[in-house]
Amino acid sequence: GKLISIHIKEAGYVQGQAVLQNINFSLPPGKLIGLIGANGAGKSTTIQSMMGTIPFFQGEITIDTYGYVPERPILYEYYTLWEHIDLLIRMLEQDENELKHRAKELCRVFRLNDKLYEYPIHFSKGMQQKVMLILALTPRYDLYILDEPFMGLDPQAIRKLIQLIEEYKSQGAAILMSTHALDTAEKICDSFICMHNGALLKQGSLQQLQRYPEQSLLEIFDELIEGEVHDVV
Repeated sequence: GKLISIHIKEAGYVQGQAVLQNINFSLPPGKLIGLIGANGAGKSTTIQSMMGTIPFFQGEITIDTYGYVPERPILYEYYTLWEHIDLLIRMLEQDENELKHRAKELCRVFRLNDKLYEYPIHFSKGMQQKVMLILALTPRYDLYILDEPFMGLDPQAIRKLIQLIEEYKSQGAAILMSTHALDTAEKICDSFICMHNGALLKQGSLQQLQRYPEQSLLEIFDELIEGEVHDVV
């Protein structure tokens, strides 16, 4: 894998109304980077800029292909779980047998292997989240973008997902994970990007962000945001 560089000069939903300004960071291969910030900080807009799905963008981003887990599941109404997987596999230029094998393995890991011929549109929120993870993690990519991947997952599924993240990292993938689960993020992320009001406040490893030993990610984050709020006044 190679270092993926993100340079967002400006991005937004309406020309001339930038939601983001001067967001610069890189995603090294084999690392999990946590994207953290309050609601409305610009995390999803950053992700949309990276994927090229934002209406208004200035900057430079070179990403070829990526796996993406959206914050809300995107599913086809009349497709079974296996039809979703099959459609994905046929769209990719990767070894079909390998993809089918990995998809089945992921279905087993997330305990959906007995639901292959059922319709995900009728699944529970947590099960739909697992479907999105299976679809994103079946192919091999240099980059995976996970937007709030723990939302709605039961503790066992969270543990499985963390194991998969470790496995994909060891194979050289870069992973960007937007999350509010700071206690989990603190344990598993290699470094963090802290956003607030469309700006990048701070980035670095937990050690680099800590002002004193044992300071938690939540405390660091609170301090950063408080500092910003007071500067405005």
